[in-house]
Amino acid sequence: MTDTQHTDAGHTAAPPSRRRRTEPDGARPREAAEGPLLEVRDLKKHFAIKGGALRRVIGQVKAVDGVSLSVNRGETVAIVGESGCGKSTTGRTIIRLEEPTGGEIIFRHPELGPVHLEGADSKTMDKVRPRLQFIFQDPMASLDSRMTVGRVIAEPLVINKVLKGQALRDRVAELLTIVGLRPEHASRYPHAFSGGQRQRIGIARALALEPDMIICDEPVSALDVSVQAQVINLLEDLQERLGLTYLFISHDLSVVEHISDRVVVMYVGRVVETADTKDLYTRPLHPYTEALLAAVPQPDPRNRHTSEPLRGEVPSPANPPSGCYFHNRCKYAQQKCSDETPELREIPHGQGGSDESAARPRLVACHFAETLELTGAVVPSPEAFRAVEVDAAEPTTNGEHR
Repeated sequence: MTDTQHTDAGHTAAPPSRRRRTEPDGARPREAAEGPLLEVRDLKKHFAIKGGALRRVIGQVKAVDGVSLSVNRGETVAIVGESGCGKSTTGRTIIRLEEPTGGEIIFRHPELGPVHLEGADSKTMDKVRPRLQFIFQDPMASLDSRMTVGRVIAEPLVINKVLKGQALRDRVAELLTIVGLRPEHASRYPHAFSGGQRQRIGIARALALEPDMIICDEPVSALDVSVQAQVINLLEDLQERLGLTYLFISHDLSVVEHISDRVVVMYVGRVVETADTKDLYTRPLHPYTEALLAAVPQPDPRNRHTSEPLRGEVPSPANPPSGCYFHNRCKYAQQKCSDETPELREIPHGQGGSDESAARPRLVACHFAETLELTGAVVPSPEAFRAVEVDAAEPTTNGEHR
């Protein structure tokens, strides 16, 4: 996307504007809230397994089991891993769509200061949620098919009593323009749009209350590849213009490499590696990260992977293996890996990190991270995404682009 986006012939979308918030008397300014915007410490989410005639609890599915991460203002942190690793549950638990079993979730609200979301009451959450929004994976399922697009986008503003009347209609038109759609689309229903356009509507709804942070739960996984690039470009442009912070959840490492500043790798509910994006892709320290990078498609036949595919299946979070959860699939595993659980520990600077990221710690949960020589990945350059021209044309009668 450029500063002006053509949505159809003869119509040019104006660049979005960041409207100044009015801070109440005595409110803390944004700069006063020191530390990461979001900080998660030892987060856990366990689901009970019930059985028998009395439906007693006979086990636990440890979907999220001790996840720790932080997201700084203006940063994009990605959570990656195979399906079932707990990354989406982590995002939903952070925003309290799922109630956490344990741990801390600290969101540094500019007026309230550091807020512990895991124990916050409904009144506190009502104040926090406008600042912390969510984009869902399935754009159609996340939109009410009985409501017009205008009502869908206006709903957060109506519920929070922010705007009404003509001001509300003007704000909806502005949000549609920001995401590359036309103001007159407000009168249509979600089924009249393509998948990429529906996701733009979901993004507009998330922007309605001018949040500080958006959790993006696989926002492009349900879209065609060309449309994925359009939506990713839109998210990046919005971040730059509006000063947004993203927690980006995905299994597509080529997309993650393009959009993220740091990457958190999860496996069976636990974090196994955290690093700056460049370091992670060029010099992974955990064998699971190496396996994920080996699965990234290579468009250049000269850069084909020679490593063997990852063997075995993801273990059940209800009955994980002993020691390192990855040891039964790891070609580097030794006896220690099955006997002892590796702690997530910091790797000294100079080992597996670039000089540019020396100020930020690199974490890995592997007994032999310092001695393994793992292979990184060559991924498509950012220009490959920017080469895709954004097309927000009016949908045809069957909901597809013209």
